[in-house]
Amino acid sequence: MSHEWQAATKNYEIEKNIWLSKREEVFDHPLKPSTITVQESKIKRRFGGSNTSSASSSISGTPKKNISDPLSTFHPLSSALDGTDPLSQFAAGLDPLSQMAEEHERAKELSAARKCRLDDTFEPWSTKKVAILSKFTTSEKLSIATSFLSGGEKVIGKTTTSVSDKVKTRLEQLDDFEEGSVKEMLNLTQQEYVHRIEELNQALRESWEQDQRVKALKIGIQSAKLLVDTAVIQFYPSKFVLITDILDNFGNLVYQRIHSKAEHHKPGSKNPTPLPECFTPDQVPESAKETCRNWFFKIASIRELIPRFYMETAILKSYSFLTQGEYAKALIRLTKMIRGIGDPLVAAYARCYLCRVGMSVAPEAHEHLRENFWDFLMMYNQLQSNFVKETLIKQNLDLPTYLTLYP
Repeated sequence: MSHEWQAATKNYEIEKNIWLSKREEVFDHPLKPSTITVQESKIKRRFGGSNTSSASSSISGTPKKNISDPLSTFHPLSSALDGTDPLSQFAAGLDPLSQMAEEHERAKELSAARKCRLDDTFEPWSTKKVAILSKFTTSEKLSIATSFLSGGEKVIGKTTTSVSDKVKTRLEQLDDFEEGSVKEMLNLTQQEYVHRIEELNQALRESWEQDQRVKALKIGIQSAKLLVDTAVIQFYPSKFVLITDILDNFGNLVYQRIHSKAEHHKPGSKNPTPLPECFTPDQVPESAKETCRNWFFKIASIRELIPRFYMETAILKSYSFLTQGEYAKALIRLTKMIRGIGDPLVAAYARCYLCRVGMSVAPEAHEHLRENFWDFLMMYNQLQSNFVKETLIKQNLDLPTYLTLYP
């Protein structure tokens, strides 16, 4: 005996209407605590000529009392949810992914803003340098070596592709000003010397505005090389202030140049927007990062120690376009670089410049400050060296006066 299965015909709409439960629209959430409103009024009733007052419930009446449901008072869900269930909270808020992205973005902005701010107790450099310029003066003749007034500049038109060719090109550009173009100006008074330094600073700005980046870099290198000279040692602190103003100007120009080229796209936006004042490296486009690396590569090609140290320290703020966690390592590396400077006075002011720049770009980093402090103390033995003794004899200075020159 064989059986054959046959599919029964079904009308799902009819079955849906049969089994569909009745629905009613409600206006109160079932988990919310319920309250009972009682209105009290006094109703006068007349029984055989006497008035009797009694309290009863009525539609009209002014006094109202809200009485909470005694069961809802001890309801565990009611006390835990504070009147709002998780589904309502979830519907009213953002979805978890959007909320996490928003919190992450806000945390990065707060962290960047915190790092951009200096402590209010930090003494401004503008106040300090005015005191230095007024204290350390000289009546002796000064000299300055520069090539920024010389006309004509070697143009390198060849294209470079390999890494070795790029390094060679950078070295040729940096050595260009040493090929007989440097002129030394002698017998300058202090006022004339300050005027020449101001001309150097102005030439740096003009070269930058005319898109002559290599020339501006050369001016910065020549300015840093002036800090090697201690011929008039009493004036060295003031010379340090004047020269570092040029270096600070160069560092700010490089930073603003990269910042103006860096535009980022906010999440959910198609239009590029300029970088905020306090930003994170992941907001910087790759083209701006490449420009930043190129500046550090050029400065790393400088052969002499002191110009290379000062130029890299001047543009140290531009590290923020590449990474956030490398400031401490870079400051330690530059601190160790100062140990190669033989003159203790020149080394002391190099440490002063590094610590000042370090506090402005990475106020949360402190390891380099301790290293510089201990190096400064270890330098005390050099004060008894033949080099310092010969310098004091040549400059006609005694040791107490020489010690007042230190920062």
